This record gives sequence, structure tokens and C-alpha cells, in this order.
Amino acid sequence: MMSGLRVSLVLVGVAALVLVVVPLQYILVKTGSAFGNRLPRLFHRLLARLLGFRVHVHGKMVKGRPLLLVSNHISWSDIILLSTAGDISFIAKSEVRNWPFFGSLAVLQRSVFVERERRGKTGEQASEIASRLAAGDVMVLFAEGTTSDGNRVLPFKTSLFGAASAAIRETGAEAVTVQPVAIAYTRLHGMPMGRYHRAVASWPGDVELLPHLRTILREGAFDVDIRFGEPMAVAAGTNRKELARIMERRVRAMLQTSLMGREMQSEA
Repeated sequence: MMSGLRVSLVLVGVAALVLVVVPLQYILVKTGSAFGNRLPRLFHRLLARLLGFRVHVHGKMVKGRPLLLVSNHISWSDIILLSTAGDISFIAKSEVRNWPFFGSLAVLQRSVFVERERRGKTGEQASEIASRLAAGDVMVLFAEGTTSDGNRVLPFKTSLFGAASAAIRETGAEAVTVQPVAIAYTRLHGMPMGRYHRAVASWPGDVELLPHLRTILREGAFDVDIRFGEPMAVAAGTNRKELARIMERRVRAMLQTSLMGREMQSEA
């Protein structure tokens, strides 16, 4: 009964927040207001609290631009949580645009939608991302191309890493900064999640969105680590495959730091 009451109260809160913020954001995006880049961070901070996420940020997003953030991907909630840490936009799969509720939010956050399966469009899509980087927008690439179980990092796909070099050509800058980011779901109701319970937070591709959203609403008490790692300056001649391998290693190491750190705290 209490679980059902919590879900109802959270949904009312989310609806009220959306009714206020989304029309305002639509106007800001259409008018080109600079506040349109900052409002999503405020919105997602409030939304994260309503959903029951407590975010712990380690390290800092670098200030240099152009900046491409490269992150692991566990759940739809990653977008909300990463957005609490800075003014960012996402590189999202094209089907996200059609998701209920979250698709509209992705559009209003000025996401770039890509079709990963269509290799013939890779150059065009990388150029679009590069244009946004050149304009000073911080873009987030979920380099695994899909969601994981939260216990590991899947192999990074290399195709869209070419956007960093393309941004150099479009801006005339000497380098683009690429920074690794690791997201880790560590605790549920204050208790370490472990490999088995981390599945509560993760959203693999074969699970429908709305049932998983109801599970998150019902649980409503997650601790999440966001770690910003050592950045890398990418020059025009940087090999995108090598860049992807370096970022993958750094994200994997940061994920394990968060997961092992929480487990050691629980044993102490």
C-alpha cells in the first residue's frame, strides 16, 4: 500500500514539474536563449530527487571546449543523472525520439539522434556532432551503443569517436578534449547492491521501459556515483580506434573503483 502511495505521489510531482518546465524549455530552445542550456540541469536535479536518486560526483567536468564526454550506459536514468552534473546534450539512438515522455525531453535537451546500424551515415552523423562541439556544446557519447547490467563495461564502438577529429577541422582548434565518465549504481535503500541487486537499476534492451520505470518508482532510494576521469587532448591525427580503447579502459577502471569502494565500505 505504501509503495503504491509513493508511486502516486512521485507521479503527481513529476507531472507538475513537467507542466512547468517543458513549455518554458520549448520557448527557450525556439528563441535561442542561453538559459535553454542551463534549465535542463535544474530540471533533472529536481527530477532525480523526486525519483529517489542520490548522486555523488567525483572529480569535475573539465572547463575546456570543445568537449566530448564518453560514458558507460546502464539505464534510461543515466540521462537524468548525468544532466545533474552539468550543462550537456546527448548523442542518442534515433528510436529514443519516439519514446513516451523521455523522447520529448531528449528533443528539448537538443540531443543529436543517430542511426548506429547505418554505417553509410556515420560520416554525416559525426559531422553533426562535430558542429555541436564546435558551437561549444558539451556532448555525451554512450560509447557501448547499448545498456549493460551495471557490473561491467561493454566494448566501445568506435565509429562516432571520429566526431572529435571532425570538430578540429570545423573549428580550427588545435585539439578537442575527450573526457571519460563512469556511472555506477551502488546502493539501494542505503545497502550495497551487489551484482545481483544491481539488476534493479539496470535496463537491458529486452526489458520494456514503462515496467522498469514503475520498478524504479516503487524502490525509490538509489545511490549513484558519477566519476569524471582523466581527459585526453585529441589532435587531428589521433586514431579514433585507439582513442576508443583508451576511453574504454579508463571508464572500466572508474566503474570498478566505485563498485569495489562501496563493497569495501559495507565490509568495514
